[in-house]
Amino acid sequence: MNAATASLERARDCLRRGRIGDAEKLFAEVLSAAPDNIEALNVMGLAALRDGALRRAIELLSKAVRLQPDLHASRLYLATALDRSGDVNAALFQYARTLSEVQKQNRWVDAQSTPPPLRPLVERAAAVIRAGRRAALDRVIEPLVRRYGHGELARVEQCARIYLREEPMVLPDPRQRPSFLFFPGLGASPYLPRSAFAWIPQMEAAFAGIRAELLTLLQQDAGRERVFDSDALERDNLRGGLDAPPSWTGYYFYRHGEKREDNCAACPRTAEALARVPLVHVRDHGPEVLFSVFTPGTHLLPHRGVTNTRLVAHLPLIIPQDCALRVGGELHEWVPGQVVVFDDTYEHEAWNRSGQTRVVMIFDVWHPGLTEIERAAITDLVAIIGDFRKATEAV
Repeated sequence: MNAATASLERARDCLRRGRIGDAEKLFAEVLSAAPDNIEALNVMGLAALRDGALRRAIELLSKAVRLQPDLHASRLYLATALDRSGDVNAALFQYARTLSEVQKQNRWVDAQSTPPPLRPLVERAAAVIRAGRRAALDRVIEPLVRRYGHGELARVEQCARIYLREEPMVLPDPRQRPSFLFFPGLGASPYLPRSAFAWIPQMEAAFAGIRAELLTLLQQDAGRERVFDSDALERDNLRGGLDAPPSWTGYYFYRHGEKREDNCAACPRTAEALARVPLVHVRDHGPEVLFSVFTPGTHLLPHRGVTNTRLVAHLPLIIPQDCALRVGGELHEWVPGQVVVFDDTYEHEAWNRSGQTRVVMIFDVWHPGLTEIERAAITDLVAIIGDFRKATEAV
């Protein structure tokens, strides 16, 4: 046993016996001999935080979480040290990452799921995160309010308050449940009436040309992508039948808002038809537009979408028997060439129980109940929320 290991064992023993001062002296010896020792970095970082030596605490705890990013308590203490040092912006992102990761495990979500020594720190973290998000959203909303007035943006401001949990989300239909952003006052229905969308007749008139371009694409694999980008996601969301594994792939025209130039160039009639549709363009998020391909037997399990501000439209292109969509418990059987628009914040699923390939074109459109000003505001709001999330993940 080397000296560092011996000191570590003695330090642990002192901690168990409550001899905190002796333990810290021994952990300091460990850290001197082994500067990357996670346990010593944590203990000495917490000691520095307790003593108000914030610069030293930040140095030690930063190194600990850099070496082992899943040390959630250490990251919380690091955020606390940054917060107390006055660097609230840096603390905000450390707090946000910590709570995001821990709460995915259903921990630190309330007093009962939070260890008593951490409760004040978690409460402070939640307050800083709320204030940071509110400030970010205000930077988007305030210029629009100055330009258009509160009346035009009343629902947007309420949407922001709901997102920040400053007021409750009151759903007009209990079957509807957005996983990310709820916009009030839009009404709720699993399927939207075709009369609400002036662009539907033009899209359906383009059906033959779009289908012809699809048939050409289907002869090659170039341009085709998996919809779920990992085996784990496919296992969680797809089931197979007919003694064949499930497969959901797509020829994308837009993915996460990024245009797929090759597929658009290969399908000019499709691209032209899509240009006449109010697609939801939000940086790094939307639209999602693709020829959606289900192999025989593929079943997409029930799931929910993120926001009721955008709807999902299907243009059915190749529809064998025994293929259908269910939204909010209501069945819809696709008819080739006939557009259907639905609210995917309702639980929905789709299947191909035939022995042939099924293809529909999927595209995101704005909810017709939104005004142009509200669309512009939501575009900016979602983008800034995404920026906040990415900054948190990059910490």
